[in-house]
Amino acid sequence: MTEIDDRKHIELEAAAFRALVNHLRERTDVQNIDLMNLAGFCRNCLSNWYQQAAEDSGVELSKQDAREIVYGMPYDEWKAKHQTEATAEQTQAFAKSHPDH
Repeated sequence: MTEIDDRKHIELEAAAFRALVNHLRERTDVQNIDLMNLAGFCRNCLSNWYQQAAEDSGVELSKQDAREIVYGMPYDEWKAKHQTEATAEQTQAFAKSHPDH
């Protein structure tokens, strides 16, 4: 493997993050509950991690602002445009895989 210095490593991670966020913005057909059931995280988790990273770096970022970065629009707007009601199967799968929620 090629040696990668810290700066390049961070640049590559940032590019991968941007690609993931863009992919999730384009795939509005994939619901957060689907992501949670299949991967154990969703867009909200990603925005929470972003907010925590900002806080860890001394940058104040609200939950709403972090979500807007991930969703590409205000969260309430995204929900109104793209979120559907969870099916009984999705809800059951979520409850089974995330008993603490």
